[in-house]
Amino acid sequence: MRILVGGGSGFVGRELTRLLRVKGHEVTLISRQPGPGKITWGELESGGLPACDGAVNLAGENILNPLRWWNESYKKDLFSSRIDTTKALADAISASPSPPHSWVLVSAVACYQPSLTAEYTEDSEWTPFDLLSRLVKEWEAAALLPENVATTTKQVIVRPGIVLGRDGGAMKQMMLPFWLGLGGTLGSGRQPFPWIHVSDLAGIIAGALETPAVPPSPSPQVLNGVAPALNTNHEFTKELGRILNRPTILPVPGFALNAMLGSERAILLTQGQKVIPKNTLETGFQYKYPDLTSALREIVRR
Repeated sequence: MRILVGGGSGFVGRELTRLLRVKGHEVTLISRQPGPGKITWGELESGGLPACDGAVNLAGENILNPLRWWNESYKKDLFSSRIDTTKALADAISASPSPPHSWVLVSAVACYQPSLTAEYTEDSEWTPFDLLSRLVKEWEAAALLPENVATTTKQVIVRPGIVLGRDGGAMKQMMLPFWLGLGGTLGSGRQPFPWIHVSDLAGIIAGALETPAVPPSPSPQVLNGVAPALNTNHEFTKELGRILNRPTILPVPGFALNAMLGSERAILLTQGQKVIPKNTLETGFQYKYPDLTSALREIVRR
């Protein structure tokens, strides 16, 4: 298959690209900068969709970028980097005389309202309740294809939780303090911690790209990109400390995270959702890392 990957140079994009190439697929990246095996977003808009069998968008400004202050400019970049690129790809697919058979958007579980008790599957109804859920709503709406195109191109939305891996994401920022014995729970620690190993997320996306729609549907298939285990931040913290053989006795208060990240962004760490991958499991997907112990051992071993 020929796969077009928007945002392929990022943390998840690198793992997905590696997996697709191992599986024998030809991968072309859409990037801001030209280069071998790449096209630019400008070339996509001016020249149209290159020949491909599947397309996926992972592009977007890192929401937990520690170098960006939480202000209106940053919020605008969060929206535009996701919505504009998604719409550009959806428009190119819609205008193509030979659209791909699969179109995958990777969004987020931030659409589900944080709760200590509620459990969410892909079928759970939701409405925007804050900035990040509004972002997900507009982001996913930008990916929708016209009905005449959706009869031949399968649409899939993958909503990942916190992506764990040694080479990026949250773990890259956490490993040093935990190694130094400075790790601890975030806020109360009681909040749900929906997570997934980056290899499993790449596997879910690859499966969505490879599997044709039978029968075609005008509505997207939604897959929660989370591990089947339901864990809290406290459980994650204690398991990482145990595997590293380091103490985890220095909690980070919620007010400190609010001050560092901004309250709207800190919600990602101080609150959480119990997210169940019902549809993902029903596809037959087999997790390599279904529990925290196996996932964290692989990350620490690397």
